[in-house]
Order: sequence, then C-alpha cells, then structure tokens
Amino acid sequence: MAGVQFGMEPQGGQTVSSGDGSFVNESKNFVRVVSFDEQTRQFEEVCDLPHSFPATKVGFSPDSRSEARDFLASTGDCLRIWEVKEGSIGPPHILKTNQSSEFCAPLTSFDWNTVDRSLLGVSSIDTTCTVWNVETQQVKNQLIAHDREVYDFAFAKGPDLFASAGADGSVRLFDLRSLDYSTIIYESEDQGAMMRVCWNKNNAFYLATVMMESPKCVVLDIRVPDRPVCVFEEGDAEGGNFVNSIAWAPRSEHHICTAGESGRAIIWNISGAPERAQDPVLQPLLSYDAHSAIDNVQWSEVMPAWIAFATGTSVNAVLT
Repeated sequence: MAGVQFGMEPQGGQTVSSGDGSFVNESKNFVRVVSFDEQTRQFEEVCDLPHSFPATKVGFSPDSRSEARDFLASTGDCLRIWEVKEGSIGPPHILKTNQSSEFCAPLTSFDWNTVDRSLLGVSSIDTTCTVWNVETQQVKNQLIAHDREVYDFAFAKGPDLFASAGADGSVRLFDLRSLDYSTIIYESEDQGAMMRVCWNKNNAFYLATVMMESPKCVVLDIRVPDRPVCVFEEGDAEGGNFVNSIAWAPRSEHHICTAGESGRAIIWNISGAPERAQDPVLQPLLSYDAHSAIDNVQWSEVMPAWIAFATGTSVNAVLT
C-alpha cells in the first residue's frame, strides 16, 4: 500500500473513513476507501476507485464535519479530486497544469491548506510546486521551487506559508503573498536529496524534515533554521533503518511519529528540546513494530488516538 489517510463523513457525521492506495508496477491500481464501524470496532470496505498508476499520496480534505461535502485527493500521474457528498463518491476530476496534453510530469506529494479548504498544494518532479483551487479546478499559483525534483510539499498552520523538500538537498520556505523569492531554511550536509517535510500544525514555527535514505529526522525552528531544535535517529544507516514517513500529533505540539524501513514506528517527545542544544538527539517515547517496512504513516486528526501505517499489502491502524 502506497499511502493512507483519515477523513470524516461530512454534515456532522461520525463515520470515520480512511483512504489508501495500491502500489502495483502497472497501470491498474486503485484507491480504497474504508469506514470504521464503532460497534464492531472494525474497518469495512466502502469502495475501490480506479487509479491508473500508483498514488504517491492519498488524502481527505481537512476536518469537514460542518460542511455539506468533502474531497478526497490523490497524486501520481496527475492530480485527482473526488467529491464526497451524502455518503457517495462521484467520478474524479482530473487536474493538469497543461490540459491540452495527455500526460504531465509525475506528482510526488500534496498537502491541504487547513485554513482555506479550497486550496491544495502539489509538488512535482519537474521542479515546480502548484497551488490549486479545487472548487474552481483552477491553478492559483505555480512556481519553480527547486533546481531539481520536488519530493514533498507542506502547508503551515496559517493560510499563506508552505515548505517544500527537493532533490537539490534543500528545504525551502515560501509565502503565497509574495512568491518572487524563497528562503532556504535547511540544506543537507552532503547535498543528499530531502525527501519529506511536515509542518507542526500546533506550533507554526516548527517543521520536520527527512533526507532520502537516512535514519535521521530533523526538527527545525524557522526563526533559527541554522540550529536544529532536535534530531531523532532510528538506528544505523548501514543497517538500512531509513525513515520513510513522518507525522506530527494532531493535538500536541510536542509529539511526532517517524516510521520506515526498520518496520518500527516511533513516537518522540520534543518538549524541552530547545534546552538540549548541546545534545539534541532524543530518545524514543513509544514504539510499534509492524514486522515489515513502513511506507507511510498518518496520525488521525478526527480520531487523534489512532495512527495508521501502510506496510506491504496492508494498512495497520493502531490505538496509542
């Protein structure tokens, strides 16, 4: 399974849904939507949505219990948006920056804006980041973000700031109000590709980033980016203990989960980390062993006690 994400049934419903994507090396994949039954305490399949190539990310729009509809998005060969309304899922809207072409550069990741739910930002291997208005299905902004491929995109807690991670070894900060320039807030020491970036939605100053094929996760304070807040290390890089995915706790600014090739998901507590400037490497708080490599981790916003892990051909939902 390539990705996993939680969502909430619109119109005040209490049915928690999850979307996950298959990873088959051919043009016959799917995005599966499941719902959680509170009585049986089991996840039940709702539907499979056809998806030509593997989805690089799957995600519902932010908590929408006060709205009449919800959106489910995926990236891969293009951006797909499904509208979820009154318990049914409509056909996908296929969004491309060049609508006249049958193909577009593969998309690597995306993130929803939690303040303006109509905005979704996408990263691409063609060095660009694109911010879409999913309601009008129009591009709001597009810019060349890095010198090489862009692997991840993350909005800040507010409506305007976002960060990106790229193959050029940098993490960059952008402001939608002024896209004429960007700020490089982190560069890897050996110019290794930066693979993941994740913003703390409870502390607008903190974001976490991971370098490709690295066991380390670095937490940055955008006010003083030259000095990491702390560093988490899952193990020895020579043992292949690479971090594949990271997720901040939805209700706490101090907790973050990392998961990767070791099959272990680890929750870290960064409270007090700024006082540990001389020794920024922290020790794990909790851990979970999935017994196989974890490709993706999501910490549920609507059910904050649950964390989901995509591993191999299955998705594991764990109660913390």
